[in-house]
Amino acid sequence: MRTMFFGVALATMLASAAPAATRPVAATPAGSLEGESQGELDIFRGIPFAAPPVGPLRWRPPAPAADWQGIRPAREFGAACVQPLPRPGSIYADAPKRMSEDCLVLDVWAPKNRGKLPVLVWIHGGSLFAGYGHEAMFDGARLARQGVIVVTINYRLGILGYMAHPGLSAESGDGVSGNYGLLDQIAALRWVRRNIAAFGGDAGNVTVAGESAGALSTTYLMAAPPARGLFHKAIAQSAYLVSMPALRTATHGMPSAESEGVRLATAMGAADVAALRAIPAETLVQKATAAGYIPWGTVDGKTLPRQLVDTFDRGEQAPVPVLAGFNAGEIRSLRFLLPPAPANGAAYEATIRDRYRDLSDAFLRLYPSGDMAQSMLATTRDAMYGWTATRLAIRQTAAGQRSYLYFFDHGYPAADDNGLHAFHAAEIPYVFGTAADMPPAWPKVPDTPRERALSRMMTGYWASFARTGTPVAPDAPDWKPYGEQANFMAFAQEARPGTYLLPNMYALHEAATCRRRAAGDQPWNWNTGVASPVLVKAAPCQ
Repeated sequence: MRTMFFGVALATMLASAAPAATRPVAATPAGSLEGESQGELDIFRGIPFAAPPVGPLRWRPPAPAADWQGIRPAREFGAACVQPLPRPGSIYADAPKRMSEDCLVLDVWAPKNRGKLPVLVWIHGGSLFAGYGHEAMFDGARLARQGVIVVTINYRLGILGYMAHPGLSAESGDGVSGNYGLLDQIAALRWVRRNIAAFGGDAGNVTVAGESAGALSTTYLMAAPPARGLFHKAIAQSAYLVSMPALRTATHGMPSAESEGVRLATAMGAADVAALRAIPAETLVQKATAAGYIPWGTVDGKTLPRQLVDTFDRGEQAPVPVLAGFNAGEIRSLRFLLPPAPANGAAYEATIRDRYRDLSDAFLRLYPSGDMAQSMLATTRDAMYGWTATRLAIRQTAAGQRSYLYFFDHGYPAADDNGLHAFHAAEIPYVFGTAADMPPAWPKVPDTPRERALSRMMTGYWASFARTGTPVAPDAPDWKPYGEQANFMAFAQEARPGTYLLPNMYALHEAATCRRRAAGDQPWNWNTGVASPVLVKAAPCQ
């Protein structure tokens, strides 16, 4: 009996040890990591790239994570950064299982055939106050099977990631505060530069990519001097080059970032930074949300030297190839960005003529009163996302870099039947190949040959761009750089190349934005169309 028990125990011990013996280990300069195998891929999860920003480290630039001895398990995702719970019923709702201030972690999907592979670092969206890198829709397996190492990251969000305050600026050696979430992203890129070779990655061939707030973050990184040289290509899906607050001065219709921090502290009954640090993170987030706080990057003269549009106009952005685009139905799932509709077409037209003055004829040709609902959706879409994507392509082309513009106009029954044709973020499951892993309320993508073919094509284009800076996919049309012909690629029922996307759209919104910039007392974001301030002619503008 004793012999039989020993035999069973030995067999059990060997069985439990066998999987561990086959688990992949990456010996990074930071320390060795034990991941898990998934077919031809090795996956490493929950890797710390910075110290937990808690206690006295809250609202400070990220400190390096401590190196370790031995082998560290990397088989479970880390916690998401503290954030509000998603709105019930939202198609984007995918609440994290765990939240913590100890959240500065990243995840790696790597092909087993180690070599100098291109690296794609994905920055999640969520308006800079929600989201996390290990959402199922961002599973990097499909892209990694294209020979790309995929890294997804977390970064501090909301008040914890972007609040500025005079007390925090006084603590800083540079005399600035805010932008902590952006600094987290830079810290993650520095970790990649130091450690990615252990996974088979090429630290000299890194692409930063993101959608929505992740794409905004990509443009912040392009403008941030501390990020220079940490990446070599950029992908911006539905980015928005909106105005930002300045650290100490009110500008473009926005209060200074420091004064906004003082307002938040007052709303929370906190007399100083020490009192703010004593408030639990979850309480801070809830109260900041209730107080109407909106996180933005801050023009601080250090991490973000000036407004994004000024940086790109001066040619001071990162000189890297860009792939950028937007979706036909961006605002169909973001209707809270729409202003109230006028009573009828006549009122709509009168309002536009009052606000846009000499630009009103051009406006009404693009966005006529005959279909006011559609025109309002298109106006906000183009003023935020269409103008931004086109501007990125134009400015990078002028800087001598290859730029690729896309327009995602693909529909399928579950989305189209609910008025969500090509909605905001609808391209994500096609890029990542994760149609079966979307949030519960997401309009279900059908598993059909057509949908799979479009996904294979988009995944191929994105992986190729990360590899070489040129998007190429098997059995797919040639995607030409933006260039003098204003080339773009439309993704509808299939991929279709074209030139001069939405003619005159960019010119109109560039002229309107130029006038707002010249006025200096108004932002350029979703206050467009019937919600626009009066656009007065200015000397440097059209």
